[in-house]
Amino acid sequence: MTAVSEPTITPSARPLADLRGRLLGIVRGRSDEALWVRPALLGVLALAAVLYIWNLTVSGYANTYYSAAALAGSQSWSAWFFGSFDANNFITVDKPPLSTMVMGLSVRVFGLSAWSILLPEALVGVGTVGVLFLTVKHSFGPAAAVIAGAVMALTPVAVMIFRFNNPDALLTFLLVVSAWALLRAVGQGSLRWMAFAASLVGLAFLTKYLQAYLVLPGYALVFGFSANTTLRRRLIGLVVALVTVFVTSGWWVAIVEMLPTGSKPFIGGSTSGSPLDLIFGYDGLGRVFGGGGPGGGGFGGGGFSGEVGPLRLFNDQMFGEIAWFIPLALVCLVVGLWRRRWAARTDLALAGYLLWGGWFVATAIVFSYMSGVIHSYYAVALAPAVAALVGAGLVDLWGARLRIWLGGVAVGLACLATAWFGWQLLDRTPGFAAGVGPAAVAVALVAMLALVAVSVPRLSENAVARRIALGAAALGLSAALLAPAAYAVETIQTAYGGGDPHPGPGAASSQFDGGLGGLGGLGIVPGGGFPGGGLSGGGGRGGFGGGLATGAENTAMLNYLVANRGTAAWIVAANSSQQAGTIEIATGLPVMAMGGFTGSDPTPTLDQLKSYVASGKLRFVLVGGLGGGGGGGFGGSDTTDRTSWVTSTCKVVDYGDSSSNLYDCAGAA
Repeated sequence: MTAVSEPTITPSARPLADLRGRLLGIVRGRSDEALWVRPALLGVLALAAVLYIWNLTVSGYANTYYSAAALAGSQSWSAWFFGSFDANNFITVDKPPLSTMVMGLSVRVFGLSAWSILLPEALVGVGTVGVLFLTVKHSFGPAAAVIAGAVMALTPVAVMIFRFNNPDALLTFLLVVSAWALLRAVGQGSLRWMAFAASLVGLAFLTKYLQAYLVLPGYALVFGFSANTTLRRRLIGLVVALVTVFVTSGWWVAIVEMLPTGSKPFIGGSTSGSPLDLIFGYDGLGRVFGGGGPGGGGFGGGGFSGEVGPLRLFNDQMFGEIAWFIPLALVCLVVGLWRRRWAARTDLALAGYLLWGGWFVATAIVFSYMSGVIHSYYAVALAPAVAALVGAGLVDLWGARLRIWLGGVAVGLACLATAWFGWQLLDRTPGFAAGVGPAAVAVALVAMLALVAVSVPRLSENAVARRIALGAAALGLSAALLAPAAYAVETIQTAYGGGDPHPGPGAASSQFDGGLGGLGGLGIVPGGGFPGGGLSGGGGRGGFGGGLATGAENTAMLNYLVANRGTAAWIVAANSSQQAGTIEIATGLPVMAMGGFTGSDPTPTLDQLKSYVASGKLRFVLVGGLGGGGGGGFGGSDTTDRTSWVTSTCKVVDYGDSSSNLYDCAGAA
């Protein structure tokens, strides 16, 4: 028998070659896909990354309300769980905690900075664009996915929200991922995928309560009609989804409800400290049907987004957010459903139109007619559906070109009409990007004429003509994107603050922009002598900013509070989260936000305030504004009682400012 020797292994460049092969595989994509698909995905992601990350810290800490909660969550795991505004759990923010949990983990790992607060939001935005690309590709193909990804990335409200720290960024991401899972449940008739999609909706509920449920009618329609399984199993799937949504939405609410009052913070925005009160009141059904503001105060009525009605999404408050592609999306929805009127029940493209159409219609109707508090930036929840419908519909129109020459003309006309509509919207902000609208229409007109020329039956099958047609279609789409792109570019250069920001030049804004009682628009930027950064009067656009005015008197006051805190749990009590947030971030120490977001929550009562003072947990109380300014929120009877007691019983602190509103209550109770 002949002996076989082992091969000699010598050092080689094989590991490097393997690495190159893997990298090329990432760029080239799957072998069963066209070579352009993966580079197109990477290009769309790169576009989103530039729009959402470039110049990210221009807004500083953005909405200090949520930034303070993220800081608190990084300092205390219980505050992280509850979504508390301060590390000592006096009161929570008026939203469920999932969004502040994400930011709190980032701050815990990387320390407090504008980057650690806002980078998770930007990454969530890039992820939203990527998952939307994959979801649209699954139903409509890669060309539709590229268009949808570009439209989503450039939608002005998406550019703003994914650079901001309101909960809507995480909400939108979770809902898009749930749509991705739902289409897999539909294609496979899978109960597990359906349960996963429902779980993601539950997590979205723990991000922004009932707004997460606006997609559920469309989801039920898609699975109940299109799922690739029997009717009996489809009905079982809907029951499984309902139970899953209930459990994944309700576990946190149930835990908080069962805890005794003394072992949990007051739930901000509620009237009784109960999350159920918040869900069925101010932050839930109250948003839809109206009925007062946080804590039962007189705040609401849709003043942030104009009059109720079918054209609300196009009014002066909301047009810059989402209106750019809504007419085209509606046309695409009608065209897509008509083209698939004879499709099989399980056709994935039909399921895609039902999914995104149901998402858009239900959400748009609620946003148009809700009579409670609605901010214009809520429109970011419409962006994925609008983008998906535009991508799918334009590709369907283009597909019609293979059979009737009018298909190419229809694509050109759709791009021309969208470019013209964008021009009309740009005209609402006079002086901004004055030449963009006419240029977009001119380019779209050239593209349409080229499509008309090469779409006649004699030329439509010619290879050169097909290339010209593709180039013309791409040119027309680029022209349609020019107007929202101008708003997007302006948005990444603008500092935003407060709770009601608007993208773009912001010529039209809500009646509350600029702040109430000196609270709006003032931001905080990193740097300065305090643990959390310094103070700045620069800030950004938006209402309810709650910043500290720049001035030596405020720096002196904060230095005094830090030096004299002693063993108190809270460095100071302020009349609302608007004041408390900036102090908390500037000092890195817990601040008691009396009355919550606007100062109208019924906590603490006068007796509770006296108890905190008597126990030594609180010493200093800030009455009114800072540096002698006014404005401590909307207030109410509790605020009046507290203010009267503090001003009549406690001592005015002299920290070098003759108009001091800071009181020392040590021993007063």
